[in-house]
Amino acid sequence: MSASTKRQSARRTTEPPPIPADVLLGALPHPLLVIGEGLRIECANTAAEDFFQMSAGVLCRRALTDVVAFGSPLIALVEQVQRNETTVNEYGVELGSFRFEAPKLVDLYGGALPEAPGHVLIVLQQRSMAQMIERHLTHRGAARSVSGLAAVLAHEIKNPLSGIRGAAQLLESERTDSDRTLTQLICTEVDRICKLVDRMEVFGDERPLQREPVNIHDVLDHVKQIASTGFARQIKIVENYDPSLPSVQGSRDKLVQVFLNLVKNAAEAIGEERADGQITLSTAFRPGVRLSVPGSQARVSLPLEIAVEDNGAGVPTDLVPHLFDPFITTKPSGTGLGLALVAKIIGDHGGIIECDSRPRQTVFRALMPMAESEPTQGGRV
Repeated sequence: MSASTKRQSARRTTEPPPIPADVLLGALPHPLLVIGEGLRIECANTAAEDFFQMSAGVLCRRALTDVVAFGSPLIALVEQVQRNETTVNEYGVELGSFRFEAPKLVDLYGGALPEAPGHVLIVLQQRSMAQMIERHLTHRGAARSVSGLAAVLAHEIKNPLSGIRGAAQLLESERTDSDRTLTQLICTEVDRICKLVDRMEVFGDERPLQREPVNIHDVLDHVKQIASTGFARQIKIVENYDPSLPSVQGSRDKLVQVFLNLVKNAAEAIGEERADGQITLSTAFRPGVRLSVPGSQARVSLPLEIAVEDNGAGVPTDLVPHLFDPFITTKPSGTGLGLALVAKIIGDHGGIIECDSRPRQTVFRALMPMAESEPTQGGRV
């Protein structure tokens, strides 16, 4: 045997044995699940045990629907992968479970297993829940800053504007036709500023809401009727409701104002030229969503999710964190007050609102408390 052959033989005998697959899976830092037919969990790694606070043995005796919250987007993702046998990624998804004190913010990655038809590999990458809370507190702070500004505008600007308009009207009666054009321009611009101030005054209204149980589906049906017969005539509006959703504790008129604003924004984002424009109004029950109240140990339950989704162009990524700030807008003639007002009204109801946007999919999601007079639905705790 030559020296070269001896070295090759020695190298083969010293090569380490292959690492078992379960060891590799256990070393992965991200939760991993394999979902089979009937949404049964067939495999879970160590990170998944920590994430769901259940052992692999317990997880693998359950279906995915028994582990995650009712209507979870993870279930829809698995079903989509099983149906289309394609890879699906979703980012910034709130994942709830009866094991969680609060939903976890995750990125989801799902792919089909060609060697095992009907099986789906799921990988979850957890984000910090602080991101959602931070956005909520930022929106609420922005609304408060506009409230103070509104009070100043109402008292310090409207009175001088009335004087300017009155003086222009007096001058108009004594001037030539060419001069009247200028005085009319003054009146027109004063009226425009007054309308802006009137909109700002809404932010200064700090009176407590007259709350009562409100059927949110009645609110959304009313909004849909207005939109379908007006600004969204050419757009398909789809309903995806949870019919057993409890009532919202709040003001019906204010909630109509909120969701009419969101649907109008969605219609404008789609545009009149699109033939495939679609707005989806959806509701869901998220029992695991709770929000810590700053300055206290209390945690507020926000189980009602109401979403407005459109397939428009989307919101620029750098604008999303500031979308609910006053005077932020993508419209050439917009004032940037609509979404700030939406954030204020939702905040006055004790809820939060956030936006997830990518091209052809923008979702405004409001999380709201349910009416105090209604008990939690059976089987949902």
